Parts: sequence; structure tokens; C-alpha cells
Amino acid sequence: MGIKSFLASRKKTKKDTPNTPIKVSDYMTTNLITFKSNQRIEQVIDAIIKHRISGAPVINEKNELIGVISEGDCIKQISESRYYNMPMDNATVEKHMVKDVETIDGNMNIFDAANKFLNSKRRRFPIVENGKLVGQISQKDILKAALKLKGQNWK
Repeated sequence: MGIKSFLASRKKTKKDTPNTPIKVSDYMTTNLITFKSNQRIEQVIDAIIKHRISGAPVINEKNELIGVISEGDCIKQISESRYYNMPMDNATVEKHMVKDVETIDGNMNIFDAANKFLNSKRRRFPIVENGKLVGQISQKDILKAALKLKGQNWK
């Protein structure tokens, strides 16, 4: 006599398939606003306000990432120029950008990227491939990914 199972048949759950996009590169922004190191801070401020962004990558003529400039960097420049009574006319991106930029791998799992955001307290990470800036992932992109993946088994 064989062993009988008393378990009822289970509903099949929607599993992650190889086509389920869960990589950073599936959700990163590729149409980026970028700045050059010789641009004036006033131009950055205008772009930040116009495009409703909190900062952007700084690239050279070869599309290589050389820094990041944020609204905080601009505010610091405004404060210093007032404090030292110096006009902002000569203030350039190069003098005020962050040069030591942490990047993220486009092949990273979106949930690992979420943890990286939590641990780093950053708002965005540039994605670089072969030395060239190819995109950027933001906290908002992570939230969008989570909504799209909602209801699936997260592994």
C-alpha cells in the first residue's frame, strides 16, 4: 500500500521568470541632465529648478563621470559667496562638485540597490559601464520598481 498525501492541491503562484526585470539597468534613467565642469553654478541652479531635480552627474567631453553636483552644493556656494562677499560670477561646477562619486552596477539586483540606498543615505547613484556614464538610479526609481514587482515572489 502506497503513501497517500492529504494535502489539497495548491494554487500555482506567479514566480519570478527570467523575463521579470529586477536589475538596476531595467529601472535606471538613461536620458540624463548632466553638467560640465566649466559651467557656472548659476546655470546649474537654473537647471535644477527648471527640471525639478536635486542634482546631476558631471561629465567630461568623453562622457566619463568626473563628479556630481547637487542642490546642496549650490546652496553651500550661495552661502559662502554671501559670507565672503564674493560674486558668484566665477563660481564653476568644478570648484563645488563632489569628485569622489560612488557608483552602482547596472547588473545589481534592485533590492540590493535598495539596501545600498539605505546604508549610504544617498539620493541617486550614477551607473558607469566601460568608463562611460550610461544612466542613473534614484530612490524614486527603486520605489517605481517595487510597485511594478508588487505581488510577485521577491527573491
